Amino acid sequence: MKHVIASCLFLILLFASVQTSFAESELHTDNIVVILDASGSMRDKFRADQTKSKMDAAKEALREVLTKVPEDTHIGLLVFSGENIADEWVYPLGPKDTDRLMAAIDVPQPGGGTPLGRYMRVGANRLLEQREKQYNYGNYRLLIVTDGEATDKAKVARYTPEILNRQIRVDVIGVDMKTDHNLAKDADSYRKADNPGELVAAVSQILAETGGTGTDIDGEDAFEDIAPLTEAIAVDLIQRITKPPSNTAIGTTAQVNTTPQQRQIPSQQPQQQQPIRQPVQDSGGGNMVWLIVGLVIVIVGYIMFRRRGR
Repeated sequence: MKHVIASCLFLILLFASVQTSFAESELHTDNIVVILDASGSMRDKFRADQTKSKMDAAKEALREVLTKVPEDTHIGLLVFSGENIADEWVYPLGPKDTDRLMAAIDVPQPGGGTPLGRYMRVGANRLLEQREKQYNYGNYRLLIVTDGEATDKAKVARYTPEILNRQIRVDVIGVDMKTDHNLAKDADSYRKADNPGELVAAVSQILAETGGTGTDIDGEDAFEDIAPLTEAIAVDLIQRITKPPSNTAIGTTAQVNTTPQQRQIPSQQPQQQQPIRQPVQDSGGGNMVWLIVGLVIVIVGYIMFRRRGR
């Protein structure tokens, strides 16, 4: 029985890998929205380093790190509050254009309050739109750079669990804060940055995780990795493969409390992957779905047959 399950799971991984390679030129693995705090307090200098303001340090950190992320990364820069901003999306989520991105980072100047909750919703919903277009393929994350608590804490409390439940990763950097940000206990990661060097390091550590290649399982090692699976684990894996995360917009469902540990870790492989559909020519993307469904039926049928024969 274990060999049957192992073989079927290996076939699923194999065909998913082939499908991914076929669509690589049209699908983006990494999709990142940076939410930058441009409130008035960001004009203040670091307490431990009076050489530059928190805003200047944040801009330098983003410039230094974002130039190094893979060229096929989708990047968006969303700025809340601030002055000299004609559009909150100073760099709309899309392919990386280094020159335009660097120019966009320079635009915001500090001023105003900290409506973080509202902008978490805006950024997350844009990522969900992109995930819908990509048939749930890829990784999606919010990187929040802020130096203070939100003025709309109720919205942060409401939207954060919804964002996490939709398998969008949330990374937070607290810039020169006297205490940890309230999001520290809920976000997937939280880093303190009490000086410009720590801010660069924090952004680097978070964005260094981009550019994943998906599953590392191949060849004979695949059988060694999945052979010990029990029937219960196999059925659970099938459910995860065939049930994509919800792309329902944030703020449209009832609040559900969750923590990063309670959530399923987002897969780098597509959950229900199909190549981008062309207007005229049928790409045959449904073949992958039917393959998975067929394998699920075979495995479940075999399990039921075994149980009935005991």
